[in-house]
Amino acid sequence: MTAAPPAGAGTAESGGGTPRPRAIGVLLGVALVALVADLVTKQWALTALTGGGPVSLLGGAVYLTLTRNSGAAWSIGSGHTWVFPLITIGVIAWIGWMAVRLRSMPWAVSLGLVLGGALGNLTDRIFRAPGHFVGHVVDMVSLFDPYGQVWPVFNLADSSLVCGVVLAVVLELTGRQRDGRRAGDEPAGTAAPDVGATTGSEQRGRA
Repeated sequence: MTAAPPAGAGTAESGGGTPRPRAIGVLLGVALVALVADLVTKQWALTALTGGGPVSLLGGAVYLTLTRNSGAAWSIGSGHTWVFPLITIGVIAWIGWMAVRLRSMPWAVSLGLVLGGALGNLTDRIFRAPGHFVGHVVDMVSLFDPYGQVWPVFNLADSSLVCGVVLAVVLELTGRQRDGRRAGDEPAGTAAPDVGATTGSEQRGRA
């Protein structure tokens, strides 16, 4: 007779967390929302801010000003625009690798934010002027400074990336793992030995 597994015993596949298809669905859903929001706000900025000066919001705490950035923050690396799509593709590949064991909802949100932000800026690099894979990213938000000298002008894709990375750091520091476990937990599927079955086997061996 086959003994029933101990109560609470999981499987290595489940990881004790959210089912993987659901976590992947959340990752893709968050990424899609972040990507669409980024594309919509960029199109709005191109329509509403072209040819105009900075627009002050919240008493000067936030300015809306249209810029096209060929590099990273503060136009760093503007002479090597082609490098940034390659970096972004590497980030997307890393997210795919991270998703292999993904069963944590917080990690799904974090990776979804990073993926959506990466795709938003990659879209600009591929499809915007002056050409494929050297396109300039559309930025429009500046904090405290209308011309981005104190704080770089950014967009929603940048915000999504930063929020996703910060959340990932918090999850790492608090011991939350991608498979839904916490640091120090026993691996899923590990169960205490069945003492009764072991004792019975020993008695039959001595008979």
